[in-house]
Amino acid sequence: MYILHYAPDNASLIVRLALEEMGLAYETRLVDRRLRAQDMPAYRSLNPAGLIPALETPEGPLFETGAILLWLSERHGMLAPAPVTAGRGDFLKWLFFTSNTLHADMRTLFYADRYAGSEAALPAFSAATRARIAGHLALVDAMAAGRPAWCRPDAPSVLTCYLAPLIRWLALYPEDGAGWFDLAAFPALHALAAAMETRRSALAAALAEGLGPTIFTRPSYANPPEGSAT
Repeated sequence: MYILHYAPDNASLIVRLALEEMGLAYETRLVDRRLRAQDMPAYRSLNPAGLIPALETPEGPLFETGAILLWLSERHGMLAPAPVTAGRGDFLKWLFFTSNTLHADMRTLFYADRYAGSEAALPAFSAATRARIAGHLALVDAMAAGRPAWCRPDAPSVLTCYLAPLIRWLALYPEDGAGWFDLAAFPALHALAAAMETRRSALAAALAEGLGPTIFTRPSYANPPEGSAT
């Protein structure tokens, strides 16, 4: 049994999707962002960085979304090419690109006030970050257009579990500047998102976290039964 420490519509959604796709038994524990629970000692003992998610496993707690996905795929032999098999290297480079480059720049955009240095620098900083993200998306879209076995609309992987929520959040955040993103400009990613949101895993996540019916292609802000997305 796994325990997923989560907040609605946070990076924990990525891990929830993978757990659901794998059919693994897990429980959830709310990290209440309104109370800054991620900064409290109990949570910091699981993730010393104070970021969401953390996953309790029989081998101890895990943090970092990409690491959790990779560990689960290797532990259970699902949703990724196995080690030393064809496609493993290509899968790994795109998983890490998604985690270390695309997702990292998205966080910078969503919390630009923390990184820009000054209020006067915010517009230029945000514009430059959006341009980088658009470039990242173009690269991922070109990869996905080739439909490798580990990134296809008809065969979910831990990478597609990662990409679909990122697509969602680009359409929603930052709340005062989300209109720049057009999923139609990235047809291969649109196909991934459209397929993913109809799957049982996404429907279960949408119900649990109050995400609405078209959670990736036409997302709405979360209305969760518990906790807060921000």
